[in-house]
Amino acid sequence: MSWHSFRALTVKSLSVALIVGILNSVPAMSAEKGSVTNLPLPRFVSMKANEGNVRRGPSLSHRIDWVYKRRSMPLQITAEHGHWRRVQDRDGAGGWVHYSLLSGVRTAIVEVELLNLHARPDPSAQVTAQLSMGVVAELRECQLEWCELTAGGYRGWARKGAYWGVEPQDVFD
Repeated sequence: MSWHSFRALTVKSLSVALIVGILNSVPAMSAEKGSVTNLPLPRFVSMKANEGNVRRGPSLSHRIDWVYKRRSMPLQITAEHGHWRRVQDRDGAGGWVHYSLLSGVRTAIVEVELLNLHARPDPSAQVTAQLSMGVVAELRECQLEWCELTAGGYRGWARKGAYWGVEPQDVFD
């Protein structure tokens, strides 16, 4: 093998190694599915009930650690076991909740002092309402950068990132 051939082979090997290294360092989209529902994990849901026990494990025999007391509060399901879903709230606290206490209705909780709702997904569009920190709003539709929210009879669009209950890549209508 000539020096030129050896050099070309080495450069090619290094290029392949570099590409593989880059691909391995890029986080893959989560392809994990729930063992019970076959729905994506993690995923967002909301509290259907006004009150829900959060247990240490997935059964009635497990201790209740605390009680969620806010209907429509957004939660993220991180695991499934039979009729139980492991959830966490925006603070990362969580536990196991019976699936009958949860709803597929998507909601979000405002995390900024005042969130402007616009008439359309455009920062120069008219502001139709403002939501205060802690308000829970229903997510009606989400585009790449904006979601349409409703709360207290008001409806409008807000950029993602100012409320918890939706991932940056979530798109739905």
